[in-house]
Amino acid sequence: MTVPRLSVVVVTDHYRTIRRLVSCLREQTVRDQIEIVIVAPAGVDLGLDPDALEGFAGVRMVHVDEVNPMSAGRAAGVRAATAPIVFLGETHSFPHPQLAEALIEAHSQPWDVVVPGLANANPESALSWASFLMDYGQWFEALPAGEIPGGPTWNVAYKKGLLMEIGDGLDSALSHGDDLAVALRARGHRAYFEPSAKLDHANISQPVWWLEQRYLCGRMVAAARKARWPRSKRLMYICASPLIPFVVLSRLIRPLKFLARSGTLPMATAPLLILGAIARTVGEVAGYARGPGPRSQDRMDEYELHKLRFTSLSS
Repeated sequence: MTVPRLSVVVVTDHYRTIRRLVSCLREQTVRDQIEIVIVAPAGVDLGLDPDALEGFAGVRMVHVDEVNPMSAGRAAGVRAATAPIVFLGETHSFPHPQLAEALIEAHSQPWDVVVPGLANANPESALSWASFLMDYGQWFEALPAGEIPGGPTWNVAYKKGLLMEIGDGLDSALSHGDDLAVALRARGHRAYFEPSAKLDHANISQPVWWLEQRYLCGRMVAAARKARWPRSKRLMYICASPLIPFVVLSRLIRPLKFLARSGTLPMATAPLLILGAIARTVGEVAGYARGPGPRSQDRMDEYELHKLRFTSLSS
């Protein structure tokens, strides 16, 4: 058996939830160098397709009591991975055939973190575009390769050793907040953007769920900061909250310029970006003041695990 060079970690509740992802992984140019690490609830028949899982360097099952919160499952998958590079995958992110090869090549350089070029998997919707740009616009596939300050938490390839340095804090670091970014900055990590490693990301395109997710994104980030920040700093951010939408939107200038020239964006995208930034800001204020709330984690995990249910795509 080939020694894996890249482990893809994904949390799921059933094989049908990751069927499309596995199909994409089967098309990878270096499939025989990939280990799939499937994190799933113990005692559940996932309905795995043995034929679809052939040809990889390995398939490793990790059983947990619950898949929620997903951060604990992701951490368990990272710890179980045997490759030196770990890619944190999602049930609704679909790699192009050369993604793994490009990530492995980039990691031969002195980068701790490699971020692929992300594209919108359901681009027919203005809601989808607004969500995609706010979450991943800084790593849009058309932007140039080069060293970057950092990346998102998921859909990223890490040196496993770097993640293991976080120790017991890895469970919370892989949550919806910004704990991982803080931990990596403290370790002086170097990150690289590699757009030749392409990944299509599906985004919520149903209005009510879209608005709730935008709100919850802000609330979860602020709740994570609330656990680290003194009260004075939280109060300062609450007072400055009217500026948050401008900060969020300012990060999207480069991808918006490219997309405006290409004529790709639906006309409603711009006002939805403003609405989404406001919803996120309201969520942040609530998070700084009151924490995550009783159901926020469960709702965000549902969106992450079954996002295709809230889009025009099917699994």
